[in-house]
Amino acid sequence: MPTLVVEGFGEFDVPHGKRLVLALTENAGVDQLHACGGNARCTTCRVEMIAGEPPEMTTAEKALLLAKGASGVRLSCQMVCDRDMTIRCISRLQGSGRANAGNAPTAELAPPPEWTTK
Repeated sequence: MPTLVVEGFGEFDVPHGKRLVLALTENAGVDQLHACGGNARCTTCRVEMIAGEPPEMTTAEKALLLAKGASGVRLSCQMVCDRDMTIRCISRLQGSGRANAGNAPTAELAPPPEWTTK
């Protein structure tokens, strides 16, 4: 089981292959935003990687980050827990002014992943 360390929240064992956005909300209890429901259409689920950043990403994540001009962040909806990671949550419901975090993401990555390097 990979260990997920979430700055300010603690250390959690997470099932291998679980979507990071779900590990944050279900395992770590983070009020992580995911306005598009985890479908790589917004950037509200972004996180900062402190350690253990995977060298690959989905083409959907890469395209969206490029289109938004976002750097130094990753989309938690497009990552799986397949290694030990340490992250900082920078996009939370608390203080966002939103009514809720967003529709619940599915267990599988969406859209179906095509992998590329960062």
